[in-house]
Amino acid sequence: MTAETLIQSRTHTFGRASGLRQLATPAAIAVVLAALYTWVGTLELDSIEQRSLNQEVILARAVEHLEMTLVATALVVVISIPLGIVASRAKNRLITPVILAVANVGQAIPCIGLLVLCTFLLGVGFQTALVGLVAYSVLPVLRNTMVGVQQVDPALVEAARGMGMTRRQVLFRVELKLATPAILAGLRTALILTVGVATLGAFVAAGGFGELIINGLKLNRMPVTIVGAVLTACIAFLIDWLGGLAENLLKPRGM
Repeated sequence: MTAETLIQSRTHTFGRASGLRQLATPAAIAVVLAALYTWVGTLELDSIEQRSLNQEVILARAVEHLEMTLVATALVVVISIPLGIVASRAKNRLITPVILAVANVGQAIPCIGLLVLCTFLLGVGFQTALVGLVAYSVLPVLRNTMVGVQQVDPALVEAARGMGMTRRQVLFRVELKLATPAILAGLRTALILTVGVATLGAFVAAGGFGELIINGLKLNRMPVTIVGAVLTACIAFLIDWLGGLAENLLKPRGM
């Protein structure tokens, strides 16, 4: 066997192994959901549990949970990446600590306490939950954007400017492109945090799977609580898996 054939064989084997690993997470989620469905089907549910654990209610809670997660994450991206770029510049070193301090406040304050404070200002509802989720998830994306841009080799930036690129072109074609893996890693972390914290949205009447968990605890209906918790965990694992795929697809070649 020639060296070229051996390399191709090992590359093919590695590719197949990598593909199987990528399928492991969705397969595990499918198994867990099937087991959960089977388990619930074996229970004799009372009227309260039946009202909480029917297809219409679970689908509505799933839509609410995903809506909170995706809208909050979109707002985090719009806020954090520009601020991270600003904080990464040496000329802005005086305001960088201020930006980081404000971003740290969201995670320093317990999320449930932050939601209570927002309730006094905004009342209850979807918008109040969004404020809490965004404040809690800003830091990972902001810090990773800042670190990713700062780690770009200054020689590459100078070379791009020497080729006649404007500052804007250097930012988008060189710095942000090379910082993409770090930014995506921060975004992936923010998504997972948001999925978990979104369960607290039920305390401000924003819905989501937190409503199942809280109602199950209040009414001492453990099947309702378990279903809400397991579905939340499945969404978190699914989003983490999708985030990993996005990292592999969007990162620059050779990195």
